[in-house]
Order: sequence, then C-alpha cells, then structure tokens
Amino acid sequence: MKNKFKTFILAAGLGERLRPITDHIPKPLMPVLGKPVIERVIRSMNGLDHAGMGMNLHYKREIIEEWLNKNGYSDDIKTFHEDPILGTGGALRNAADFLSECTFLVHNSDIISDVDLAELVAFHESSGNIATLAVHYHEKFNNLCVDSEGDFKMIGFGYCIPTRGLTRLAFTGIAVYEPEFLEFLPPGDSSVIEAWDKAVSAGRKIGTLDVTGSKWTDIGTPASYARAVFQLMREDGESMYIDPEAGGCKEVAMAGMVALESGSSAKKGASLKNCILLRGGMAEKGENLENCIKIAGHVLKIDEGRLFPVKHRTGMQMIGSGGSDRDYYRMSYGTGTAVLLRNAGKDSGLERHIRLTEYLSGNGVPVPGLLSADTSKNEAIFEDLGDTSLYNWLKCEDEASEIEMMYRSVLDVALKMHFELEGSRVCDEIKEVIFDYGHFRWETDYFIEMFVRGIRGLEMFDRPALENDLDELARTADEFNKTVIHRDLQSQNIMVVSDGSPRLIDYQGARMGPPAYDLASLLWDPYAKLDAKMRSDLLRYYLWKATEVSGGQADVGEIERSLIYCRLQRHMQSLGAYGNLSMNMGKRYFLKFVTEGIDLLKVDMKELNEGLPALRELIGSL
Repeated sequence: MKNKFKTFILAAGLGERLRPITDHIPKPLMPVLGKPVIERVIRSMNGLDHAGMGMNLHYKREIIEEWLNKNGYSDDIKTFHEDPILGTGGALRNAADFLSECTFLVHNSDIISDVDLAELVAFHESSGNIATLAVHYHEKFNNLCVDSEGDFKMIGFGYCIPTRGLTRLAFTGIAVYEPEFLEFLPPGDSSVIEAWDKAVSAGRKIGTLDVTGSKWTDIGTPASYARAVFQLMREDGESMYIDPEAGGCKEVAMAGMVALESGSSAKKGASLKNCILLRGGMAEKGENLENCIKIAGHVLKIDEGRLFPVKHRTGMQMIGSGGSDRDYYRMSYGTGTAVLLRNAGKDSGLERHIRLTEYLSGNGVPVPGLLSADTSKNEAIFEDLGDTSLYNWLKCEDEASEIEMMYRSVLDVALKMHFELEGSRVCDEIKEVIFDYGHFRWETDYFIEMFVRGIRGLEMFDRPALENDLDELARTADEFNKTVIHRDLQSQNIMVVSDGSPRLIDYQGARMGPPAYDLASLLWDPYAKLDAKMRSDLLRYYLWKATEVSGGQADVGEIERSLIYCRLQRHMQSLGAYGNLSMNMGKRYFLKFVTEGIDLLKVDMKELNEGLPALRELIGSL
C-alpha cells in the first residue's frame, strides 16, 4: 500500500430484523462465541497500517461506548454520534472532517468475513477508482450490476443482462473510497448507494474487487446470526460453546450445535438441540429447546433447514468434526434418530468395523448398537448416542469429584477390554493387528514427516542418530505384554449418553498392544487436560482394579514401567495426526491442540530422565 488511509465502521443501525434480540443487545455487540461481532471487525483491521479508525453510533450508543471503554478501544476509535440516524451515506458525510484527509475503508459492523482488507486497499490504490467495492457471488443478495471490466453500473436487475457483458453480484458491505466521494453525499439522511449512482452519472469510476470464495456471512436476522455462529463452531471443530461467564449446563441433554453465551444458563434436566442462549436466556428444568435462540424470556424459533445445508438425502444432517476420514449423518429412524456411517473407497474397513461392533457389544463393551448395514454401499446405520462427548461434557462439569468418577467409569471400560477379553475370546479382526515394532515406528515416522517437517518445517537435525533413538523406543515399547486395546482412547472418542454412562466410538483401530497406550491416550490427552493429582489418583485406581479384574494376572509393575514409553509414542502420534489433518485434510482447527501436545511431549521426555539424546534434543527444540 502506497499511502496512509483511515477505516470507518458503520455501527449505528437499529437492528430491526433482529428484534426482539436487539431490544436487549445492540447489533454490533451481538456475541459470537464470546466475542461481540464488532470486536471481530476491529481485529480484522488491526493488521492494517491505517491512520485512524472511526465509528458511527446511534442506537444504544451508551452501551457500545461503555464496551469500547471497558475493552480499551475508546482511545483508538473516534466515535460520531447521530441523532437522528443518518443512513449509510449520511454517516460518512457526518464524519467528513475525519474522512476527507485521505483514502478510507468502510466496513459494516454486522458481517464476519476473511476478506483480505489489505489486498482490497492495495487494489483500490492502483485502480484510479473513486470507490472500490468488495463484491462476491451470493445468489440471495446478487443485486449489484457489474460490467466485464468489473466496474459498477447500477443497483437492481433492470438491464443487467449477461449477453450485454453484465453480471449480477452482491456487495459485501466493505468498500474503499477516495475523499472526493464525499462530495456526492447530501447533508442529512442518505444512502451510500444513491451516491454510487451519482458518481457514475458524473463520469467517475466505481470499480469492484471480486472476493468470491472468501468466507462471508451477515448476522442481520436471527437465522443468519445462528447460522454464522454454528458455521464458526464447525470451522473450529466444535459442537458446543460454553462461555466462561455462562451459568452452567450440568446434566443438560445437548445435541447438534449448542452455544451458551455470557449471562445465560441451562438447568439440570433441560434439553437443547441447535440452540443459542443469550444473556438472560435460561433453559429451565424439563424445558426442551430446539432450533432456536433464547434471550430474556423470548424464544425465537428457526427452521432447521435455514441453519444447516441438508446433505445427500432429505432429513440427513452431517455430524461430527473429529479426525476421522469417514462421514457421519444423523437421520430419522423409526420414531427417533440414528447415525449413518458412510465410508469412501473400496478398502473402507467397514466390514471390520461391523465385526468389531458385534464382537465388543457381545462381550459387554459399551459401543453404539448396529441397526443395519449394506457393505455393497459402504454404509451402516448405528444407534444415535447424541453429541455429548467426554470432551464436551467436561465443558459443563467443574466438580473434581464428578470428573474423577466419570474417568473411573471410562477406565472400567478399558479394564474390561484389557483383561476380560483374552485368549480364545479375542476375535480374529483384533488378533491379526499387533501393535508391534513396525507400528510403533510408523507412528514416529508419521510424527517426523507430518509435524516436525510438515508443520514446523524443521530439517536441521541428526537423522541417523534420531533413527537410532526411534528404533530403540519402538523396540522397547514392543517388548511389553499386549492385551486388547482401543488404540485411540481419547475424550472425543468417548460419548456420555443420557444416563451419564460412557460409550466408546471410533474403535475400528482396536488391536493387540500394551494397555498403557490406552492410559496415555486417556489420562495424558491434549484435548482434555487433567491436573496432576487427579491423573495420579486415576492411575492408581486403574492399577488397583487391574489386579482385581485380571485375577492377579496383570503385571501392574510392567504397566507402570511401560507408561512413559507409551506416552512418548502416543504424543508423537497425536502431533503427527494434527499435522496430517490440518495440512492434508483441511481441518486446521486441530492446530489449536498443538501447544498442549508439545508440552506433554516435553514432560514425557523430562520424566524419562535419560537416554534417547537425539530425540530429546529434537523435542526440546519444538
């Protein structure tokens, strides 16, 4: 960018389409996963080299000014009060003394996008335009007419005919202007659209930059607001958001997408599905809220079809955001719902998954029931366990005693797998997959390629010495006794069902391996951090119960010795998975778990005390 420029946020609107929500909250302060939408707009401008920021205010301006003061923005943002409200054009004219000094960027306060603002400003500066509008293809809002050169022609459908080289696109609510544009704005209330027409009629050029493909959503209606919140949750790999200042959600049935913002709460016995609770919104005991927004006594129902795109079949909704390469859909089934698993490719592993389901459930291991299967279509239908994973359950539970009891219940399931499924009772599908030296080495190679090189871009390490250390680690891990293990026993693969009991999912990787690997996965889980005392207490519980369940056959001393090696293996595997999922599968949200994964790996190496010097040096450099 060649010159300094200013930024201006349009934040005076009445938010009439959002009533009755905006009777309580001004639209710029609508919370989106703990942050007001206006804060997201301000932060999108923080990286710009601009010469000052302005903002117009009218509706509930005192509340917005209080928020600006409280959050340290009042010194950096010059506010312009309007009484009466002046419209999108009048807002700029009212701030003419501030805006007339240089080029300025204008951004609506009710949109969330990842439009590259610096690119837009740079494009404008090189264009010779008096204004440059960021536009995109958005069929619902395509009412802006653009010619083949990308120049704005008119608003409305009129003569916007493709055969004449004209295209209909939508305005994103983001634009860059030269100070001379202010001359086309009359005093008082006006629309910026009218000024566009006047400028074009006067022979001035208004261009566009097509940003189709950028993420964009508005929050102007209850449906679009809820859709924006749920989309951001999905992009972050979450199905539940609980603000730290929300009142609580213990023993609340939750399904689909649920967000509890600051000042809201859900009481024991309430049921929520695809809901947002805003300040003052309380889900009472026995209340069943579905596809809605609740605020201070008001419940705004929203058609589910407006919240989510229907996938593949009517009534089926894609669910899940974990690391699996399989697709899951919630569908109607009988009088309730079920989950359709759809695998891609010929070698999908579905038959093994089906066989393991039958085997585990037949031996008392709690997994979802198999309702039907069609291997010719690579599809199977399973019991619907809801959407409350242990990972999500922990967001609502803050009592240490309850958390420990839940983990003990999961350990009881692990103990059943480890010590009650043995000998001739182990099915062939598990017997044929052994967690041996080759599998352990695959995990550490995965870590090196996907995380060390792929994510961190590190190449400067002694590869022969590192290979020797990884060989030694794999040989050591392979020497320990093996039992049936889940192999991915972490909080996102444990569902907490309505009666509060745990059920296992994603068990298709079950195999014969050291039981400590499951302990490492569960108790040293980057997704769900446990404090050291609780972890120690849970480990003692497992070792004590292992002796009991196995009839004294379990070598608890060996399990304790093997744990540090399994922890090292598991945490390298996890970091390798985060690298693969983020780089190759587009699931960037897994990167948020990297810091905890590295911290755990460093603690592992510290507790090993000695040995593996090349691996120790590499881990220390992360």
